Amino acid sequence: MRKIVSKCPVCESPLEIVELKCSSCGTTIHGNFTFDRFMLLDEENMSFLTEFLRSRGNIKEVQTRFDISYPTAKAKLETLLRNLGLHEDNKQKLSKSEILEKLEKGEITTEEAINLLGGTE
Repeated sequence: MRKIVSKCPVCESPLEIVELKCSSCGTTIHGNFTFDRFMLLDEENMSFLTEFLRSRGNIKEVQTRFDISYPTAKAKLETLLRNLGLHEDNKQKLSKSEILEKLEKGEITTEEAINLLGGTE
């Protein structure tokens, strides 16, 4: 089964779910329905979440499964938490120079750096 499209392919604005249909009896329900936060995850975040759960939250095991450094695994976890709306903002944030240094060392991806830079003051 294909993943539901959550963004407009033309302008990338969020789409709305306005109709649900039973494939068995054909009953159709019209209304405005919201996407579950997990439905909005991209493939990379969903893959990380799946492996994180499969390894029962052991970040070292996730690191091994993806063949990535520990800081990259932690950054991916932070990105996932932020995308799910579960990130705790009361934690100390990395400075812009620290984020750029991690990017330069290859410890985080460009996407992770952008997400982290969006959270700096």
